[in-house]
Amino acid sequence: MPPSGALDRDSHAIANELAGNPPDAAALEIRLTGPALELDADSAVVAAVGAALQVCGRTIPPGRSVRVMRGDLIEVTAPQAGATAYLAIRGGIDVPAVLGSRSTFLRGRFGGFLGRALQPGDRLPLATGSVPREPDRALPASALPVRPEVLHVVLGPQADALTPAAVATFLSGRYTVTHDADRMGLRLAGARLDHAGSFDIVSDAIAPGSIQVPGSGLPIVLLADRQTTGGYPKIATVVSSDLAAAGRLRPGDSVRFAALDVAAAEQRARDHAARLKAVLERIAPVAPVGEINEAALHSANLIHAGPFE
Repeated sequence: MPPSGALDRDSHAIANELAGNPPDAAALEIRLTGPALELDADSAVVAAVGAALQVCGRTIPPGRSVRVMRGDLIEVTAPQAGATAYLAIRGGIDVPAVLGSRSTFLRGRFGGFLGRALQPGDRLPLATGSVPREPDRALPASALPVRPEVLHVVLGPQADALTPAAVATFLSGRYTVTHDADRMGLRLAGARLDHAGSFDIVSDAIAPGSIQVPGSGLPIVLLADRQTTGGYPKIATVVSSDLAAAGRLRPGDSVRFAALDVAAAEQRARDHAARLKAVLERIAPVAPVGEINEAALHSANLIHAGPFE
C-alpha cells in the first residue's frame, strides 16, 4: 500500500498554516476543478492555496484566510497554480484516522471520507464548530508555490537498463504531461527512450518519485498513490524536495529533468525544508478583503522618488 497523503505537501502545509492548523491537519485536495460548499456550522476560518475562493460575492485570492458564517457558500475556483489546490478549515476535517492518516486512498477505497471522492450532498464533519473573530491571514502572492519547469532527479536504480543515449536524451530533452495524469502518476510524451535489452525486470520496490520506462519508451513519474512494486526499469527518481512540485504539474505542462548525486539531493532537501519554514513565517495578519489596512498604510513609504532628469 502506498503512503498516499497530500500530493503537494508544500501547498497543503501552507493552507493549514493560513487556517491556523498544524501542517498535517486533514484538508480538501482539489484537482482540476473546484467544489461549492455550504457552511453548516456557526463559523469557520478557511484558506485555499492553488485556487481562489468566492464567498458571498467576494473573491478571496489564493494564500489568504477568511472567516465564514453559517449558510455562506464557499466556491473554490479551478486550480490556478497547477493541477492541485488545497482548502483548509480551522481545526481540520474530522474524519477517522486509518493507519495513522486521515487521507483518502481512492484506489483502495478507504480512509478520508468514506474512502472516496466527495459527491453532491455529502456532509463533512468539522473538528471545530465556531471560531472567534480575528484578523485574516495572508501570504504574499510571490511566495506561493508555482509549477516547476525542472524536476531534479537521482539517476537509477536501473539507469543501466537504458542505453547511454537514452539517459542523455532523458536529461537533455523536454517532456509534456499527458492527460493520463492523476494521483498515481504522470505519463509523459516526448522523445522515446531505448532500452539496452528487455524492458522487463524482476519486480522490485517503487519509491516516491520513481520514473519508470515501460516498453513504449516514454517515462512515467510515479506519485503518492503509486503501486508499491513494478517490473519496468526505473531510469531515475525525483528527489524528495521536488515531489510537491511534481504534484502541481497538469496536462500540457512541459518539464525537463536535471541529475543530482545523492549528497546534492540531500542538501537540496535540507534547503527546501528551510525555505518552506521561511515561507510559513511570512504569513501575517491582514485587513479583511475590501477594507483598508490603516496600520500598513501609515507604515508604508507612499512617495517614490524616481530618477528624473
